[in-house]
Amino acid sequence: MSSLKLNHKKHNYLLMSVLLAFLLLVAAGFARASVEVTAETPQNTQISNEAPGASTPESAPAGSTATTESQAADTAQSSSETVLTVKATEPVLDAPAELAGAYNGSEEHIKMLCTHIIKARSLAAKDLEEPDARTLVMDSLAQLPIEQLTLAQIYLHAVELGVKRYDMSKHYFNPKRANVLIAGILLLSFIGYFTYHARQGKDMFIRKIAGLSAIDEAVGRATEMGKPVLFVPGIYDMDDIQTIAGVSILGHVAKKTAEYETNLLVPCTRSLVMSTSQEVVREAYLKAGRIDSFKADNIRYLTDDQFGYVAGVDGIMMREKPAANFYLGVFFAESLILAETGHHVGAIQIAGTAMVHQIPFFVAACDYTLIGEELFAASAYLTREPMQLGTLKGQDVGKLLIIIVIALGIVLETCGITFFSNWFITH
Repeated sequence: MSSLKLNHKKHNYLLMSVLLAFLLLVAAGFARASVEVTAETPQNTQISNEAPGASTPESAPAGSTATTESQAADTAQSSSETVLTVKATEPVLDAPAELAGAYNGSEEHIKMLCTHIIKARSLAAKDLEEPDARTLVMDSLAQLPIEQLTLAQIYLHAVELGVKRYDMSKHYFNPKRANVLIAGILLLSFIGYFTYHARQGKDMFIRKIAGLSAIDEAVGRATEMGKPVLFVPGIYDMDDIQTIAGVSILGHVAKKTAEYETNLLVPCTRSLVMSTSQEVVREAYLKAGRIDSFKADNIRYLTDDQFGYVAGVDGIMMREKPAANFYLGVFFAESLILAETGHHVGAIQIAGTAMVHQIPFFVAACDYTLIGEELFAASAYLTREPMQLGTLKGQDVGKLLIIIVIALGIVLETCGITFFSNWFITH
């Protein structure tokens, strides 16, 4: 973990500007979200028990009693037909079978509705909680007619209301994900801060990684013995971050082999990895001033088949007898096969992968092993490039902050204080 020191006014002003911009963004997002939610929230209105359009006896003329009775009969008949039509066309089949009964206003019915609303298919991705579902139920009761109200009708209306209310397609900011935004802003601020310092020439401390420090020793040993160096960049293509990390280390190894005039062998299982490795090695030889020693045929494609590739690499080991083997990238069942063959030929072996289930095999059979994120830190460790150093230091500070937050959350939860942990729930 690195340390963060705010000793310069320029850097303080930079962080203050970032914090101010973030606060303005959050304030604007909350303002707009609250306005839109308020506009969509229905107001509680009193529902009249009288049918719309019905006239009271006082307002009816004295000479139109028969007409009023006939109109009332027609209205009642049409109303019954309308009710039957609504019940026939209403998509009650979409409602769960448990909601087939009538609504009686009990707390048990409300909890049942809340449970099914939260589990509704159209609202499952909204991560609603019970208070949100209860609000939808209450708003639906305010909008629907009270007479002959069923649980299915309330459920369908509440789901439809929830889909409209929690639709974030028109919102540029979701207040329920403000914690993710704050975490992202903090991480980017740390990375920007340390990248700025690295570009200004400030020395960035990175703890010693034994496997990377042994690269020069391994290449030097191969040079003394007059044997080649074997580099295996894993079995995945260039779309995997571990392969990219391995190829970046290949550039440093190739530079050392160019300086020591040692033969470098790079068997590949993907054509794109082969092309990328050729360019990386060529550039390393060019920087070392030994472009005439570059041999493109030493960086070859074997096969896409996993164990066919392993058999080919083992064959190269048995024929060429390399003095140093590097396994850096994605490995699966072939890890121990490669490491055991390399041990059999007497090579010094340096391995690195982020595949947790393969690390024990490399630790048992190799001389040095890069465990997990050490593989990704290797490029910054070897090149000391400011952008990579700043990114590495910023991520370390972010990890330290996460550890502190976890420890604080454990203490607060133990004391029965839950507001802190609830803020980190992602909706």
